[in-house]
Amino acid sequence: MSLPVRDQLRYWGFAAVAFALVLWLLGDVLMPFILGGAIAYFIDPLADRLERAGMSRAGATALITVFALLIFLAAVLLVVPTLISQTAGLIDVLPRLTNRFQTFLGERFPSILDGESTIRQTLASVGTAIQEKGPALVETLLGSALSVINVVILLIVVPVVAVYLLLDWDRMIARIDELLPREHAPTIRRLARDIDKTLSSFIRGMGTVCLILGTYYAVALMLVGLNFGLVVGFIAGLVTFIPYLGAMIGGALAIGLALFQFWGDWLSIGIVAGIFVLGQVVEGNFLTPKLVGNSVGLHPVWLLLALSVFGSLFGFVGMLVAVPVAAALGVIARFAVEQYTSSRLYKGTPGPDDI
Repeated sequence: MSLPVRDQLRYWGFAAVAFALVLWLLGDVLMPFILGGAIAYFIDPLADRLERAGMSRAGATALITVFALLIFLAAVLLVVPTLISQTAGLIDVLPRLTNRFQTFLGERFPSILDGESTIRQTLASVGTAIQEKGPALVETLLGSALSVINVVILLIVVPVVAVYLLLDWDRMIARIDELLPREHAPTIRRLARDIDKTLSSFIRGMGTVCLILGTYYAVALMLVGLNFGLVVGFIAGLVTFIPYLGAMIGGALAIGLALFQFWGDWLSIGIVAGIFVLGQVVEGNFLTPKLVGNSVGLHPVWLLLALSVFGSLFGFVGMLVAVPVAAALGVIARFAVEQYTSSRLYKGTPGPDDI
């Protein structure tokens, strides 16, 4: 005999509260384990494919680990130093670009930038804020992210957790399946499959899209000769998971830099704009439909809300779990609507004429 619905809701409510409390209290401690789990989840289909090709799980995990280490070393030696130097240089040059933009407006539209105009005061405050806060922000980020303890955690604990979880992923899923309450196991498996489908489509698909577009933007802008092309491409690729936002932010930043660097060379400016137009055409017509699918079930507004709420409540760790929690809540909400529309509460009691 199953537990009453009220008792079940009470137990699941306690579990949700306990999860939120642990996430709030131990967020910093859990971060490398959450990152390691995300990496293992992302790579698991590749390990499964290698297993189907005839490799053992241990062999597939070892091959993926060696390949990932080679990519990581190449990134550390070739990309990361340039990315850090360009980011610092961009923050350093932004105040000068703001002053040049103010001078440009003053020469061509003197009435806009009179001594008491709002635009003039806004530009001056923006330039001052960037100049004062930019270096302090970089020092804070580098000081917190590159401290000895955090480096050890991120560079050792995260890969170790990812490797162990990847090695035992199938056994871990099977063990969890054995612990499901027998009465609700079919429903939970169905919801889990839907959540996995949504997550795999979004995280794996959009992760691949972000990587492809970020690499394309960075390489293309550097070939054009745009200063800070690598960091602009990195930013544009990083926020591509939110539709149109990556192209808007990256395009506005790249075109703004191109206007100051190539002023008068309209061909180069047009090429920079064309790079982002081509990227959006390829992303919208080929990459996203092929890698993500047309219906993921994770609306951009719902995603932004989840990122904002979880980031505000639990910090960076909350942002890491925001996407899977949003996907799970979306699937559960659709399941609840489906149950509601097939229930007597929605359809009502059938009358004599309906029998």
